[in-house]
Amino acid sequence: MTIREASAEWQGTLKEGSGRLRLGSGVFEGAYSFPSRFENGRGTNPEELIAAAHAGCFSMALSAILGGAKHIPTSISTIAKVHLGATAAGPTITRIEIETQAEIPGIDPNEFQNLAETAKAACLVSRALAGVATITLKAELVATATTQQ
Repeated sequence: MTIREASAEWQGTLKEGSGRLRLGSGVFEGAYSFPSRFENGRGTNPEELIAAAHAGCFSMALSAILGGAKHIPTSISTIAKVHLGATAAGPTITRIEIETQAEIPGIDPNEFQNLAETAKAACLVSRALAGVATITLKAELVATATTQQ
């Protein structure tokens, strides 16, 4: 079983303090703070990293599902938008929107939509975030004119 890790360090109070997030691979390290998380301050935040993980996971899941259906994508570009809102329990991820554009030669648009929905459900991060109230998908097929060889 593969294990991935990341770490966080925080110093100070919630509103005046600051911290650093680090990926175990070493490819990213960034500052985070109350303003970067709950306002529009400079730095990253856990929700942004969840969005990056979800976009990456969905793109890979869609590629795998398309390949299994004998459709090889030329490109898949995905944006995940994580909404942080207030609930009775406190700050909560209330919604995630996945927007993807894919160029796939020779695929029927209806088949593409069905496979994209399958990828949303199959994506490991989608499954891990199943407690989020709403995860939506907007899937756009960019090109279908070329038939697959």
